[in-house]
Amino acid sequence: MTKSSNQKMKLLYLLKILREKTDENHALTAAQLIEELDKYDVVAERKSIYNDMAQLKDFGYDIENSKTKDKQGYYLCTREFELAELKLLVDAVVASRFISQSKTKKLMQKIEGLASRYEAKELGRQVYVAQRVKTSNEKVFYHVDEIHRAIQTNHQISFQYFEWKIDRTMQLKRQGLRYQVSPFLLVWSEENYYLVAYDSRSNQMKHYRVDKMSELSAEKQKCEGRDVFMEYEPVAFSNKIFHMFRGQEETVTLQFKNHLVGVVIDRFGKEITIREKEEDTFSVRVTVEVSHQFFGWLAGFGLDVKILMPTRLANEYQDYLQNIANLY
Repeated sequence: MTKSSNQKMKLLYLLKILREKTDENHALTAAQLIEELDKYDVVAERKSIYNDMAQLKDFGYDIENSKTKDKQGYYLCTREFELAELKLLVDAVVASRFISQSKTKKLMQKIEGLASRYEAKELGRQVYVAQRVKTSNEKVFYHVDEIHRAIQTNHQISFQYFEWKIDRTMQLKRQGLRYQVSPFLLVWSEENYYLVAYDSRSNQMKHYRVDKMSELSAEKQKCEGRDVFMEYEPVAFSNKIFHMFRGQEETVTLQFKNHLVGVVIDRFGKEITIREKEEDTFSVRVTVEVSHQFFGWLAGFGLDVKILMPTRLANEYQDYLQNIANLY
């Protein structure tokens, strides 16, 4: 690109320099800005810098000219995202199991590009990425986007679904036969994305882990089962099931030690009725889908939880614990 053509983009280069090399703690003087522009083959004079800054401010950019002893020169005050917000985005990306390691690095680089180079160093040091369990399915990131598009256009999708085998290889379920469903909702649960979709063969809503899908594609058929989906309550559903394992739905009465009240509210919501009992305990009556995962959740609280009702379920839980004890 010739020097004269670069000159036409002077304001754009100035804005690029301000974005990358200035922030509330770092400024560039007019002389330094002239030097930076020269690296892009753009000629500038001190007076033109003053005029350019005025134009950028008139356009709406929050640019200040600091004259303090510690910081002299122009700097970009505000950006689309504050540093604290960018840190939250980085944390969310790193903590997401469904985003592969390579995609995590690419997204972090893009997020860092929204900050100055000084702030980007803080983002890079904020989290520890190594050894974090991540999906090995590189396409899951794009599958989420394809599913969203299918939901918006009201089209069915089809995919293959796999499971892990003991030798750490992936094996397709149903001998590779494609699943075809009507997608309605994506749910974030237990650090994974789940698709909630209507299965016409069973006439019910089912859920599928997105990172276990492969060869996903949109179909010509329109979605079915909207009446079934309208009866589906996502919040209630996520509260009732444990680790996305389905079971027989039952209403149970549980007794907890008082120090677990926060855990119970986090699990079932603050709308539940809490009844205080004697000896530093309380009871709640909730609807859950009973499964071994539910029993495992209870077992994690040891002596601090007890199933009060129904008695049959309490006996099943006792048998569950006894069978575990018999292994040792």
